[in-house]
Amino acid sequence: MKLLKIAFDGLPLFNGKGEIDFTATQRVTPENADKMSFLFTQNNQNFYLNNVLSFIGINASGKTTVLKTIAFVCKMLNNESLNNAQYTEIFDGLQNGQTVDFDVCFYSSESVYFLHTVIQKRDKLVITDETLKEKSVSKIKKKTDLFVMDGAKTVMERNNDEAFLLDDVSIMVAFNKKTQDELIYTDMLKFTNINRLSLSEDCPAELIAFFDPSVEYIRVKQDGKDTGGYLKFFDKPEIKLNRLSDIDRYLSSGTIKGINTFLCAMKTFDNGGYLIVDELENHFNHEIVSTLIRFYMDSKVNRGGATLIFSTHYAEILDEFERNDSIYIIRNRNGITVENLSKILKRNDIKKSEAYESDFLKGTVPMYEAYMDLKRNIMLGNKERK
Repeated sequence: MKLLKIAFDGLPLFNGKGEIDFTATQRVTPENADKMSFLFTQNNQNFYLNNVLSFIGINASGKTTVLKTIAFVCKMLNNESLNNAQYTEIFDGLQNGQTVDFDVCFYSSESVYFLHTVIQKRDKLVITDETLKEKSVSKIKKKTDLFVMDGAKTVMERNNDEAFLLDDVSIMVAFNKKTQDELIYTDMLKFTNINRLSLSEDCPAELIAFFDPSVEYIRVKQDGKDTGGYLKFFDKPEIKLNRLSDIDRYLSSGTIKGINTFLCAMKTFDNGGYLIVDELENHFNHEIVSTLIRFYMDSKVNRGGATLIFSTHYAEILDEFERNDSIYIIRNRNGITVENLSKILKRNDIKKSEAYESDFLKGTVPMYEAYMDLKRNIMLGNKERK
């Protein structure tokens, strides 16, 4: 299963509708085609997906909320109960009786599917209306037809009278069972502020060497319910770890996050799917972030056509992208807005970091008035501030 588009309307934290497009909306050239995932060919047109989606914005712009919304949709598509799934805080502010609409377009088994889900706030979250429509790729004549439902047929419709269907579980549970398909994703949002090594097996030596060449090996030992292990630096005695979490006494935060992130990425390279990371640059230098982005854009490395979805504060990272349609600008002005850079910046050859930092894109740098107020306050000194 491949995500093509996620759209939503009614989430209180957002200013109006939001839309996230996973497809390549700009022209694909032979030079950059191998940096994306091939989807299908129809009428001599090739359809592609971006292998990296970046969400950039200043502090408190709503980047994390956008990623949580994507992760929530992934969980809904994979049959998770809405009320047991993580990130229900995206509905904060929704009053009893109010609804949120989700429209998810995805590709599976030579067809494009359109899932429309209406979620209502009662004492809990419930799905009040839901339909799934299907359109064969043979009916798609050109790229502008991809998201048009003309010719689509309804293959499933929600019936809340059915006793077996929970009121907070999507009808996707029936689709997934019938097709034996699923959305593969790894959610690393919980590691944004918690930096703890997560290993179930010995760490590859090449990965250790990339982050800390002084380490010879990290081995994992499962002892009942407890996970311990062994850490060995070159020319040093082996260190026994009763708990794997003790390793943070010996390794840097960058090494720990690096191993966690790159191990998750390596799994997606084999199996495809989505890796969701908040504040990708946290604990990393620029080159490490660039390396991960380049891996996802390299078809020889990213064999499964996986997609990296990440948020960042740093504009310099944007210069890794040749295209604008894989970058989203997040702002918070009377609610969060999500805007694709290709709709603001028409030319790919303009340096993206300069456009972002100059506020050419508007709302992408801290407000000048707030900056001046802070500067004047600092210049007063502690005594005068008191």
